[in-house]
Amino acid sequence: MSTSLQQHTGTTATGPRTDERALAELQREHGKALFGFLLGLTYGDRQRAEDLVQETLVRAWQHPEALESDHDSMRPWLFTVGRRLAIDARRARQARPNEVGADVLEQSASTDDPMARSVTALDVREAVRALSPEHRDVLVQVYFRGRSVAETSEALRIPPGTVKSRSFYALRTLRKELPGYDLVG
Repeated sequence: MSTSLQQHTGTTATGPRTDERALAELQREHGKALFGFLLGLTYGDRQRAEDLVQETLVRAWQHPEALESDHDSMRPWLFTVGRRLAIDARRARQARPNEVGADVLEQSASTDDPMARSVTALDVREAVRALSPEHRDVLVQVYFRGRSVAETSEALRIPPGTVKSRSFYALRTLRKELPGYDLVG
């Protein structure tokens, strides 16, 4: 590693930080290679790769001790940090359920046949009754009472993210229970 990188650390109110000049040098020396590596890990998503490069450099800024090692190059450390950040980001995206839009029921097919509407209402009631109480409560608030996520959150005293998550899983369960119906979303 170059000695100029080793000599540029400072301390801020939040602890030791890598000097800006050393960080700029690190980016000049390894930025393109790191970007190319992360571009492959993100399946060609340039924006995500750029974000990961920036986050990797933030980690280098936050950990000046990494620059003070006896290694010939910082590239392996940067690639390891970047790879771990890419894995964490991918896991976070996979763990988060898709948000449910307010237009889900609006896009459902409507029918003018009173008998078909009655049968549909009975099927939906039975399927909703089979849901867990938590999922049923959210659906009743959001879809049958027309409340917003924020209003439902307040009424049920749960976080808005929980409202979204429960409505997502409740609708997924209803899709399984009502296979002949077109539940969009």
